[in-house]
Amino acid sequence: MVLPVSLLFLAVVFVTSLLSGIFGMAGGLILLGFLLAWLPAAAAIAVHGVIQLSANASRAWLSRDYIDWRIVGGIAVGVGLAALALAMVRYHPSETVVLIVLGLMPILVWIPQRWFHFNVARPAHAVVCGIVSGGLTIAVGVSGPTIDIGFLRSGLDRRTVVASKAIIQVVSHALKIVFYWRAALALGSAEWGWVLLGIPLAFLGTRSGNRILARLSDGGFRTWTRWIVTVVGVYYLVRGLGGLV
Repeated sequence: MVLPVSLLFLAVVFVTSLLSGIFGMAGGLILLGFLLAWLPAAAAIAVHGVIQLSANASRAWLSRDYIDWRIVGGIAVGVGLAALALAMVRYHPSETVVLIVLGLMPILVWIPQRWFHFNVARPAHAVVCGIVSGGLTIAVGVSGPTIDIGFLRSGLDRRTVVASKAIIQVVSHALKIVFYWRAALALGSAEWGWVLLGIPLAFLGTRSGNRILARLSDGGFRTWTRWIVTVVGVYYLVRGLGGLV
């Protein structure tokens, strides 16, 4: 990786970790798109997993008092089941498919809440949410708004939502790294050197975002999340459809 791209990578890691610290998912979408422009799909997802694992772990630690462990446990079971199913079919990602799925994900944040009856406070719903969100995290790199569907009717405030999602993402990204370990090993020491340099920036960005989150209202949190992921999604959809052509 040439120096300008490497420095841009570090800047992207900080900014996307900042966004993730505030909104819980927008940053991950943007970071993955950058990595897909630089690396093959499997390697990009593996590197994304390392950075996002670091960012989510720090966010979970900073918000640890707000984590709902009962909900986390149910969703983690679903994530594990999804990982097992993908491993059994020997799934391998395609960059075009990944981009199209990422582009379509934001549609979910605009669907009326009354259409969804999922509530992660219910154990069975939490497991289903884990299967869907965990499967997408491993298959295309991120779960996007899918994990939020289960939280819509939970009655939890924004801090508990972000904190619980963070620890769930730690589990998902850890499994994602294991799933793509062969692709990760294919990267050279220089590339991994820059990735390791990005980890402290992920911590710093997350911490800064956490401070902004504390000042954000629940209404503002939902509005900004919708528009940011929608703009990012349109970009990925156009890019993915261009790959088909």
